[in-house]
Amino acid sequence: MLLLLAACGGPTGDPDRATMPAEAFAAGAPPPLIPAPVQATPGQGHFVVEPGTPVVAAATDPAARDAADRFIAMLRESTGVSLRQVESATAPAIVFSTDAKLDAKAEGYALEVAPGGIRIRARDGAGLFYGGVSLWQLLTTADTLPVRVPAVRIVDAPRFGWRGFMLDSARHIQSVDEIKRLLDQMARHKLNVFHWHLTDDQGWRLEIKRYPKLTEVGAWRIPAGKAGQDAAGKPVRYGGFYTQAQAREIVEYARQRHITVVPEIEMPGHAQSAIAAYPEFGATGKAPPVSPDWGVNTWLYGVEDPTFEFLQNVLTEVIDIFPGQYIHIGGDEADKYQWRNSPRIQARRKALGLADDMQLQSWFIKRIETFLVAHDRRLIGWDEILEGGLPPEATVMSWRGMEGAVEAARQGHDVVLSPSNVTYINRMQSEESDEPPGHDFTTTLRKVYDFEPVPPELDARQARHVLGTQANLWTEHVRTEPRVEHMAFPRLSALAEIAWSPKATRDWEGFLQRLAPQMRRFQRAGIRAADSAFAARIRVHAQGQGAHVTLLNQTGFGELRYTTDGSEPTAQSPRYQQPLQVTLPTTIKANAFYQDKPLAATRELRVDARTLRTREAEYLDACRKDSYVLRLEDDEPREGERAVVPVDIGAPCWQWKQAPLDGIAVLGAEVLDLPYNFQFGGDSVGAVLPPAGPVDLQVRVGGCGGAPVASARVEPTDAAVKRVEVALPRMTGAQDLCLKFSGDHRRVLWAIDRVELRPAAEAP
Repeated sequence: MLLLLAACGGPTGDPDRATMPAEAFAAGAPPPLIPAPVQATPGQGHFVVEPGTPVVAAATDPAARDAADRFIAMLRESTGVSLRQVESATAPAIVFSTDAKLDAKAEGYALEVAPGGIRIRARDGAGLFYGGVSLWQLLTTADTLPVRVPAVRIVDAPRFGWRGFMLDSARHIQSVDEIKRLLDQMARHKLNVFHWHLTDDQGWRLEIKRYPKLTEVGAWRIPAGKAGQDAAGKPVRYGGFYTQAQAREIVEYARQRHITVVPEIEMPGHAQSAIAAYPEFGATGKAPPVSPDWGVNTWLYGVEDPTFEFLQNVLTEVIDIFPGQYIHIGGDEADKYQWRNSPRIQARRKALGLADDMQLQSWFIKRIETFLVAHDRRLIGWDEILEGGLPPEATVMSWRGMEGAVEAARQGHDVVLSPSNVTYINRMQSEESDEPPGHDFTTTLRKVYDFEPVPPELDARQARHVLGTQANLWTEHVRTEPRVEHMAFPRLSALAEIAWSPKATRDWEGFLQRLAPQMRRFQRAGIRAADSAFAARIRVHAQGQGAHVTLLNQTGFGELRYTTDGSEPTAQSPRYQQPLQVTLPTTIKANAFYQDKPLAATRELRVDARTLRTREAEYLDACRKDSYVLRLEDDEPREGERAVVPVDIGAPCWQWKQAPLDGIAVLGAEVLDLPYNFQFGGDSVGAVLPPAGPVDLQVRVGGCGGAPVASARVEPTDAAVKRVEVALPRMTGAQDLCLKFSGDHRRVLWAIDRVELRPAAEAP
């Protein structure tokens, strides 16, 4: 396959001077498209797209006119050049047209580039739009027009019909404008399902006119810790909601980009915000607060007729707003503690002839499904809806691995694959100190790209029930819109290729080559995508009177270049080929480059004697093999940036392996006091904590089982980050240090941000 793109090297409007861009793909490489197309066949010659090139769509072809409009708008945003749409043209042009006879699947298209012009054909509007997206990508590895596109014929169609992205707006709400920006990026990746998580324990985000307290009460919570108080110590509410008009606006915006919005209204669990507003519909009849805690709460809906009337009235308004086929009802993590301990509910269960609470949940879900089917909708839920028996027409979204999808498909139910260990993009992209807050373990770009949505256990007939796949972004720890974008991209680029492109053509190295220009498209669109996969990482350790420096990046893609004189690295800077031996002090700056362009922001580290005796918490080890480490954000200051630290919330403990202790007299630590706001279902109910007392930072040597060799009191201060100085006994050599806080971490979760070893000469 030959090169598909060349960009101008001369003045705008001078096609004879259009030349190959620096980032051009080598001859024989696939076209620079994400997701990769099914087939691309090179031709002879090329066509130059200039600022004056017309875009043709017949007046009698509304789908073509719409696709042409979208293409022109995308190109204008990326290049600043606005092409003109016309109904016909005699000069060479870009032509969009509906072709009912085209041999293509739904959403498929044919894109043909020849010396006489460019033609995009499809059987439907979605296919025409996606053909325009592909042409837009071919034209935007460069910054502006003219662009020379070599002759090629691309025939393309999606592998799966469900290519999704789920956004949690319940834990942290996003603006309408931000959601539109995300929908734009979904469309440009040929993703077509926006799963919108609108209700949970921590917030109800959709206006329901019949039940105004859902948003008057349920949309607002008092955050845990200092973030929930103003300077005078008074409560500060957090929250908000989308009016029905705003929700309709988002639905229409998505429709214009061939995206279906699937709303999620959680039941029977994750219902605390609704029960806070209308306690009479809960299992206990009592009113809890809207939850400030993360995890599995115990508040469930009741199972009496008035509760179902409430839920059906809510769903009636939801159906009116969201015209898509599917309504997601959650169904996950419904801890049965309240049902199990309610004589009224247990009597109801027995009267229904149900053996246990699992069957009661199944009965609950089936009743909701009957209502939805009567309104020409289909129920979809998380894989817990399998427990106790599936409703007849339910679709299963499998998140606890692949097993739920396998079981449901074997029963003849449609499934969407979204296993948490691969497609949950609220997880960290690296374990580096520049990552934002996130869930437990790292989910790298490569891990997402290697995911295969069709479980191997399914035979060909069962595999036809796999509708597709999606990525999920839960926002407990994703408080801001820039962090939403950081978490989503470029991992959504990888998911898009999984969902669209043929399995046999998947190519990791080729994907990275195509991702390089995509990262620049993100930048031009103002999308704050993560560069974690490409960023240079600097590792140092003492060696003689200097330091041994190693450079690496997560993917191994690109050329690592560095400087040691404080200057910004460029494509002409020294190339890293082997570890460096540097004198102290030295400032190392490094970046990865591909085709002479940087792949990430420059990373730098000042290497001096203090650096070698300091560890960020990210580079300390957890003490348990089964640790549950989260990257948590501090709860202060109220405005501006907050510190972010990794901490094992089950047993906070840190180890500095082989710490250099010769001549060391003091361990200095920067620590944070975080709110412990985690719920673990019924196991959390009624937990009795020991009395509060003073807290010490304790230091152990050689492991965490022995008695502390040193400790120091952690004194509360108004500062967000507290400093603790621990005087150490005289020790020699390199030894393992174990750091723990005394007291019960469920009262205040103390966490280490940074530790430093200091010799006696630097002791306070």
